[in-house]
Amino acid sequence: MVYRPTARVLTVLELLQSYGRMTGPELANRLEVNVRTVRDYIETLIDLGIPVEAERGRYGAYRLRPGYKLPPLIFTEDEALALTLSLLAARETGLAQTSPAFEGSLAKIERVLPSATRERVQAVEQTVVFENSTPYATPSFPIVMALSSAVQGECCIYLHYRSPSGETTERTFEPYGVVSHDGYWYTIGYCRLRQRRRLLRVDRIIQADVTDEPFQRPPNFDTLAEVQRALATVPRAWRIEVWLETTLQEAQGKTRLSKGHFTEVDGGVLVHSEVQDLPWMASLLAGLDIPFVIHHPPELRTALREHALTMLRYAEQ
Repeated sequence: MVYRPTARVLTVLELLQSYGRMTGPELANRLEVNVRTVRDYIETLIDLGIPVEAERGRYGAYRLRPGYKLPPLIFTEDEALALTLSLLAARETGLAQTSPAFEGSLAKIERVLPSATRERVQAVEQTVVFENSTPYATPSFPIVMALSSAVQGECCIYLHYRSPSGETTERTFEPYGVVSHDGYWYTIGYCRLRQRRRLLRVDRIIQADVTDEPFQRPPNFDTLAEVQRALATVPRAWRIEVWLETTLQEAQGKTRLSKGHFTEVDGGVLVHSEVQDLPWMASLLAGLDIPFVIHHPPELRTALREHALTMLRYAEQ
């Protein structure tokens, strides 16, 4: 009996490979679920690229497309452990949330390994802890893949990009690299719309289409160093000073301010930082579950009141 949803999906695939053709009730009986849930599992397999065909009618059934066969998965123990750790890291940093393939891969690894190796893999999954790994903004996995392909092939990419104010623009972009830094994903390159080098947040890219138009990437381009340099020159519109009634460790862990300066003062922590988006800062403070006092700027108090009123309206709906 299999109870993890990802494992059940793979069990459907194994049954179809073994028996060739099975009805919905037969699959439901083997998995101890209802027929509607079986249909959901079939749709998941189709989303993962598995060609499952449904025969309609009273005596209809499911089967894999004739001639289709999955290649076997063969890993050494060290390879399986390394792959598991990588997939777990992707899950914990939020990237796996944008693609069902991550959970499917983990389940496949567990199912094909010998029992002794499987126990070691499960030990890694159950015991490894990723501290403060939650991303501030999770990008779309297909967009990360498109950007990476464009960088590798030195092909321009056509983007639909949403600005911090919510305005959406379209542009042709020459990506030099992709970086995950301090909880955000960035791409840096030449923007033909602005006619200069630009740093873009990947989570703000709504659509990305790789084109056939080539470009030449600067030689020996250090992507991480250039992204860090670009971030250091981004102007910050608001200087923030807030006192938090908490410990230094908790303040640094919860506030997610990569440019913040923390000082222990009066039984709490005084936070100095610079941000561009006051509503974002108000939302962050509201979600801390920590008593605080806003010293500066007064506009942040206004933004916090507006955020509280919005939450109140949502609660009353």
